[in-house]
Amino acid sequence: MEIHSIRMGPLTDCFLVKGDQAVLLVDAGFPRHEKRFHRRLEELGFQPTDIKLIVVTHGHADHVGSLRALKRRTKARVAIHRREGPLIRHGVITVPPAVTAWGRFLSVLFRFLSFLGRFEPVEPEILIDREISLREFGIQGRVIPTPGHTAGSVSVVLRGGEAFVGDLAVNAFPLNMGLGIPAVAENIQEIYASWEKILRAGATMIYPAHGKPFPADRLRDKLVRISYQEDRKSNNPRRERKDNDFKHCP
Repeated sequence: MEIHSIRMGPLTDCFLVKGDQAVLLVDAGFPRHEKRFHRRLEELGFQPTDIKLIVVTHGHADHVGSLRALKRRTKARVAIHRREGPLIRHGVITVPPAVTAWGRFLSVLFRFLSFLGRFEPVEPEILIDREISLREFGIQGRVIPTPGHTAGSVSVVLRGGEAFVGDLAVNAFPLNMGLGIPAVAENIQEIYASWEKILRAGATMIYPAHGKPFPADRLRDKLVRISYQEDRKSNNPRRERKDNDFKHCP
């Protein structure tokens, strides 16, 4: 399995995954970055039509901005969560609320600059509302609903443990405050639950859309610390998270 990242805007990457029979693309970056994408694709030795499926982790403009142009060249099918489908179908821009003080500043800034993220509408072929296998597309992996950053966020987890999570986890300042937690999100508790979900699905290496990949164990460690802090605040006896809580479930 080959994995390649392509820079598709400021601090923003999409990912190519080459399976046995086809190529998968995760996300489509900012608007007007399709030329950069095709240059990189050529450097890697791929043809546009090698890409059979584009999985969109969520419907924000930095993940779907060049989607229409890429779909036109690749003829690939587009998969997105059912809740996010109307956003890309109508080209609607949204900005989630802040979860940190820094996020409040970013949220205001993103709204002010939202006109820069306008993108062409796209009609998705696949609407996700549950876990789906990628075997049909020649990829040993699955797409898993992972709400938190948005209600309709999804992640791709490969059999080898590579997890492409969009903005479920972030590793790039100023889009986060410390490893993992994005500065803006719809539901921070759902983010933690989705971290647990991808860990149980066998994730060993996290590939965020913003920032460098990092070992999944760092999310596990962060969950332990968060659980400890929450239990202290509630004055309840600390419930330790066991490593087995996050191991792969067959």
